[in-house]
Formats: sequence, structure tokens, C-alpha cells
Amino acid sequence: MLRIDEIHLAPGEPETLLPERAARRLHLSAAALEYFRIVRRSVDARREVSIVYSVHVKVRGEDKLLKRCRDKHISKVASQRYAPPSSAYGGSSRPVVAGAGPAGLFCALLLARAGARPILLERGAPVEQRRADVDFFWKTGLLSEGSNVQFGEGGAGTFSDGKLNTGTHDLRNRWILEQLVRLGAPEEILIDAKPHVGTDKLFFVLQNLRTELLALGCDIRFGSRLSDLSIENGRLTGVRTLSCSDDFIKTDTLVLAVGHSARDTFEMLYRRGVAMEQKPFAVGVRLEHRQKDIDLAQYKQYAGHPSLPPTSYKLSCHTSAGRGVFSFCVCPGGQVVAAASEQGRLVTNGMSAYARDGENINGGLLVGVTPADFGGSHPLAGVEFQRRLEEAAFRAGGGKFIAPAQRVEDFLARRPSAGPGAVLPSYRPDVRWTDLHSCLPPFLTEALEEALPILGRRVAGYDSPDAVLTAVESRSSSPVRILRDKETYQSPLNGLYPCGEGAGYAGGILSAAADGIRCAEKIIEAAK
Repeated sequence: MLRIDEIHLAPGEPETLLPERAARRLHLSAAALEYFRIVRRSVDARREVSIVYSVHVKVRGEDKLLKRCRDKHISKVASQRYAPPSSAYGGSSRPVVAGAGPAGLFCALLLARAGARPILLERGAPVEQRRADVDFFWKTGLLSEGSNVQFGEGGAGTFSDGKLNTGTHDLRNRWILEQLVRLGAPEEILIDAKPHVGTDKLFFVLQNLRTELLALGCDIRFGSRLSDLSIENGRLTGVRTLSCSDDFIKTDTLVLAVGHSARDTFEMLYRRGVAMEQKPFAVGVRLEHRQKDIDLAQYKQYAGHPSLPPTSYKLSCHTSAGRGVFSFCVCPGGQVVAAASEQGRLVTNGMSAYARDGENINGGLLVGVTPADFGGSHPLAGVEFQRRLEEAAFRAGGGKFIAPAQRVEDFLARRPSAGPGAVLPSYRPDVRWTDLHSCLPPFLTEALEEALPILGRRVAGYDSPDAVLTAVESRSSSPVRILRDKETYQSPLNGLYPCGEGAGYAGGILSAAADGIRCAEKIIEAAK
């Protein structure tokens, strides 16, 4: 089988033209193609806007054709595919997985398929109840600390854009996408260069995954927070959970997939002597534009064309002080959401539905921070740094999780905003117009002030006067890394497997799920 890359269609040209164009690249007729399949699709708006495809084809005499064509965009298809572990789990106790985000869910799925009958702990609620709790919070400003945007079935990624792109090249990634499609995700995620599911469709995928886990013997316990570890002679012997009553589970295997916001869990692990260290991450604001303005800047005369998706962007620069500033988790056609998990501390994030048909596009505009910014050498100093930012944002909004917001023009002029311009903020429960310099540290505001005009020269209108900045985005990734061995994936505490984004080993839904799979592989192998 051959792979042909860089086949272009203009907006509006039908995909039925692709077989003919693929065959033309091979100097053949379309009738000579014995097999044809689209494997990748993206939009290239750098010069003339086009939709770019990669396809797989089968023809006779492929080796001769390759020599004759001498086209760097035509190659043999690599036949490697991920194969889940085939051996049965041979451990002496049921493994426990703490956290039902992508890392924990996919770790539990592989363990369950191997017959391990894992126990899956999740402090939050099932997705049906969680959705109601989050919507109530957005309407009223009344937060449930156990069931919110950070905690509950699916993890923090449930209330996001559901983006599934990653910079890693791992055979597990394709397998994960195939499982998601099998569970109800759109088939387009198998070919789109920037696949996304959308919050609305993720709800159903998660319910279907839960049904499968239960059928495989997984014991799922919602409202059950990991509260302590039992340790003997440097080895895990059990875990204690906090739910309606304390519960002790005897086990020699615990997967820590608790997510980047499980601060009380980090504190418990530190008290128990689990090895961890500070980790760089990024903080900043949500920046919101009208989707039609960014579409016009990117797609030009094709803006609004029905064959083109709402456009996105990926931007970065370095300031004169050496700070990295970059866009993060961009949500076309989405909304800025309240993502707090603690009382008196305000957090923002972005979310969009599968259709991405909202009025605005929003994305994080973040500045890199390092342990030198945290104000201490304690392993959890990054957590306290986040908390200080979130408390300042909460105060600037006046309480009740109303977020401080400012127009870009006013931010650059260092004057308070009195109200919105052309861009209406989407954050709920509400925003308070103010000067963000009052709640963000000087190094952060100075970096944003320098970066906005630079990035505005790369995407016209990015620094538009009426674009809205909403503070604070503080949970881009975990501020701590829980140490593990590179070969066994175990902590120095034998039987403890730090996993996923919260432990410092992933960044996004797909990479977290892949890390959960790797941990499951290590556990199955160790239990032989």
C-alpha cells in the first residue's frame, strides 16, 4: 500500500475528485486504484487557502511505481499498529486507579480487558450529574468542590474543546482514537489533522465507556477521594478513600491519575514522603475574539465558506526578558468557562461543542513560569503560586466567581475598562470590567503587553482593541511532577504508578490517555 501526501482541493471542490488526483500523481488512471482511503485532512491557509489530504492506495507494481515517480510525497505505508497486551493479569490484588480522566479511564480499560478487575476511584460525579452541577455553578456562582470543571468523570478535558491533537508520535494514539469512535465519537477524528470531539459528544462517549468498564468487571466508585496510603517497608499495601465513610482497600498497585488540580492529594502524597519536584508550567488569561474576524484574517475571501471549519490559530513568541508567550487550548466557536475547584479562587478555561458554532473564538494567552517564579523551594510551591493568582482574580471580580475582564486596548493603555466593545464576553456567571494589572503580577502583564502587538502582526486582529482578556488561566498543566522510574513507571514507593497530566507526564487528552495505557502495560508485565 502507498501513502500519497499533499493532495490539494480548493474550498468547494468535492472529495470525489481525490481518487483521480491521487492516480494522476502515480501517472495512472483512477481505474487502476484497487483501494483508496482518506487518512488525513487539514486546512492550509498560509498562501492560497486549500484543503490538504493524505490518502492510502493500492495498485499493482508499487515498488516500480515508487522508483518511477520519484515524488517525496509518495511512500510505502508503514504497517505497524498498536496491539494491547494479550497476557492475562496475574497480580495478587485488584489494582486501584485514582482518577477517571483520560489517563485513568484508559489505564482501567486495559487492566479490565486483561482480567484485572480494577477499582476506579473518582472524587467527582458521573458525567450526567456533573453536567448539572457545572451548569448550576455557571448560572449561580455556587461551586461544588467535589463536582466541577476539574473533578468528575472524564477529568478536566470533559469541559473543554475535546481536542485530540498531540505532538507525540505513538502507535497508541491511533488506537485511542479508534476506541473513541467505537464509543460514539465522530469518525472524522480519524482523519482530521486537528481532531476534536466537543463537550456535547464527550458526554455520550464517557457514558458508553463506563458501561464497557462495568461489563468487564471494573468497580467504579464515584464520590470517592483518595485520602491516604498504607505503606510497609517501602511498599504500598493499601489505600484509604474518603466518601460517605472512610473505606480501606487492600492493594499493592495504585495508579495516580488524579489530574493537575488535585491539590489536597498532592499534599497528602508529600506528607507520606512520595518523591516529587517542582515543574515549570504557564499562566495567563483567556483572550476572546469574534470568530468571523479571525476567519476573515485567516481565510480571506473564503471566510464563511461552508466547506471550511471555523479557523483556529497557534501562536508564540519570546519577549525581550526571555519569557515565552503562547496561545493555548484554542476553542473556535466556543466560550470562556468558570473552571474553579476551590472556594475563593477563580480559574478560567475554554470549551466548545462539536459544531463550534458559537459567536466567539477564545484561547489561552499564557506566559511560561519556572520554579524561580514560585517564591519558594517546597515541592508544592507552584501550587501556592497558582492559588495566589486565583485569589487575586477572585477579589478583582468582586466575589461570586465573577471574573475580571478588560478590553485589549485598555489593557495596553493600562486603564480600566468600562464595558465591552464589539466582542461580548461569553464567561458565566458574569464579568466585571476592570484593570487586570490590579490582579496579575508585573512580570506577567509586561510579557502580555509586549507579546500582543507581536502576535497581532502574525494574525491580523489578534490584538484588536475590542478583544477581551479574562483572568486568570492558571491550570494549563500540573505545577508538580511525581517522580517515577523510566523503565518500570513506578515511584520509589514500590507499587505506586504516577500517571498522566497531574503527575507531570502528559499534556492533553490524547497524551494523557496514552500514558495511562503505558502504565497499564507496565502493571500487567510486572504482575506476570
